[in-house]
Amino acid sequence: MSAVLLANLGVKFWLASRQIRAVARHRASVPAEFAGTIGLDAHQRAADYTVAKLRFGLLDLALGAAVLLGWTLLGGLDALNGWLLSVLGPRPLLQPLALLIAFTVINGLIELPTSLYQTFVIEQRFGFNKMTWPLWLGDMLKSTLVSLAIGVPLAALVLWLMQATGEWWWLWTWGAWMAFSLLMLVIYPTVIAPLFNRFEPLQDESLKERVTQLMARCGFAAKGLFVMDGSRRSAHANAYFTGFGAAKRVVFFDTLLNQLTPPEVEAVLAHELGHFKHRHIVKRIAGMFVMSLAALALLGWLANQPWFYTGLGVTPNLPANLGGAVPNHALALLLFMLVVPLFSFFLSPLMAQLSRKHEFEADAYAASQANAQDLSNALVKLYKDNASTLTPDPLYVRFYYSHPPASERIARMGAQVQAAG
Repeated sequence: MSAVLLANLGVKFWLASRQIRAVARHRASVPAEFAGTIGLDAHQRAADYTVAKLRFGLLDLALGAAVLLGWTLLGGLDALNGWLLSVLGPRPLLQPLALLIAFTVINGLIELPTSLYQTFVIEQRFGFNKMTWPLWLGDMLKSTLVSLAIGVPLAALVLWLMQATGEWWWLWTWGAWMAFSLLMLVIYPTVIAPLFNRFEPLQDESLKERVTQLMARCGFAAKGLFVMDGSRRSAHANAYFTGFGAAKRVVFFDTLLNQLTPPEVEAVLAHELGHFKHRHIVKRIAGMFVMSLAALALLGWLANQPWFYTGLGVTPNLPANLGGAVPNHALALLLFMLVVPLFSFFLSPLMAQLSRKHEFEADAYAASQANAQDLSNALVKLYKDNASTLTPDPLYVRFYYSHPPASERIARMGAQVQAAG
């Protein structure tokens, strides 16, 4: 694992360094294609914001690697498992469940300082953070309670399936996970999301009429049009669809409505409708199903290989004086979750390329259903207001960008405007 970790770390540091140099190199002047729409101050703010996040990301990356080593080869997970065994004994369900909960809590506490720094230092410095400490503490309490209410029963179900269904446990677990994922698509918009944000019906009648006509042209039906109070937490703007089947909702951040004109909002929504028209959401869900099945099948094999545990610094069996060997289901799950990202990272360019292809298709659909110039104007405003860099490194884009760079999207929009004109 050490070699893979070093390779992973080396590539990520190299890519981040390339991005930092690319952004810093072009900081002094706005790219020619944006000179008439984005000022030098906004361009330099975006550059400084990008570099600040990347530099902190390098520190976070090094910390993450150290934590991974601590959990695995340095014996952290093995020690936690041994301590829980000594306290709870070799109980087939209780001890593994306690291990999953304890690991999640400890790992969350380790990651907490970096999350706080990102929110209250970096985001604050560049004017994006709107969170107050009482709001942050309230969110933390609610998210903890929701995680316990949902996560603990789900983890218990998975551990029970791993113990009760024999060698095909991974297939039963996959079925349970898929059912849970689909259920969450239905209940998240109406049950969970309102715990954290206010969702009010869209009140602007002219905009509502414009949006309703757009959805009718596109053959899309939604259960409602809602405005979310995103400005309580951040100045970043967005719009999205949420839900599944009859529970689909259109959600606008209030910051988006404040920044864009009604025709621009319509164009942004047309882009989101393009994802549904091209069945991108369904394709992504299907892809998630396939990848999760493959991952669980792999885990089903690895869970029975002693070297999988010993090679990662974990004792695969209970000590004899604690009652002999028991299944290592929780250990297998945790080790798999810790190690798989090291390997899956190298598939990032393929996934990012597919996502960027979908974005171009959604842009083209939006240009056919709304005004391409309005979409172009909206994109420029969003890039500016979100302080997104206009000069990314091309190789960094290939690994990390789920959306095409601004220059590529605006260029295509310009070609579509000319073609339509």
